[in-house]
Amino acid sequence: MSETQPSPMIAVEHLSKSVTDSTGTLDILRDIDFTLAPRETAAIVGASGSGKSTLLSIIAGLDTPSQGTVRLAGQDLFAIDEDERAALRAQKMGFVFQSFQLLGNLSALENVMLPLELANRRDARRAAIEMLVRVGLGQRLGHYPKVLSGGEQQRVALARAFVVQPAVLLADEPTGSLDFATGEKVMELMFDLNRELGTTLLLVTHDMAIAQRCERRITIEAGKIV
Repeated sequence: MSETQPSPMIAVEHLSKSVTDSTGTLDILRDIDFTLAPRETAAIVGASGSGKSTLLSIIAGLDTPSQGTVRLAGQDLFAIDEDERAALRAQKMGFVFQSFQLLGNLSALENVMLPLELANRRDARRAAIEMLVRVGLGQRLGHYPKVLSGGEQQRVALARAFVVQPAVLLADEPTGSLDFATGEKVMELMFDLNRELGTTLLLVTHDMAIAQRCERRITIEAGKIV
């Protein structure tokens, strides 16, 4: 008997995205089709302007396609309304951005506690402290983003993304704002946490060294997978 394949964690089905303005219609994405299994790691690569970040945004349910759909653990993201998509994101997704996206008026600890508090987790403080210690910031709990280095801010962002133990982590140029050595450390940490928690990782990067660390590379040119 052959082993049954696990259901995809992410299924992108015939996805297209076009925008129309006074100059005409621009096709940003054209008939994108792929699946990612649970725990799989994949990098979306391509030149600037090829549609990578738009694709990631649609997979997150933050943008809508012109055609096609995305299924997250079998749930069609665009068959549900915006509030339901937001709830699904909170439950199943973590995000890491190039610009960190930390809240400046919250300490490192408060930034990491936030998604847990929104999920009404009673152990929010303990879980957030444990995750910050895990990323090497146990001495920085009360520090605000403005006094943290770029690498430290990105580690807070990683802690915030992973503390909810997401089924999927989406990362958009996660080392784009960091110098090479700091970026290397952050990526090492991201892959370590990913293995420990069994997350499906999908990242957008222009850095081929990072892309090659993933099990799969999805190359986009002019809005199509090549």
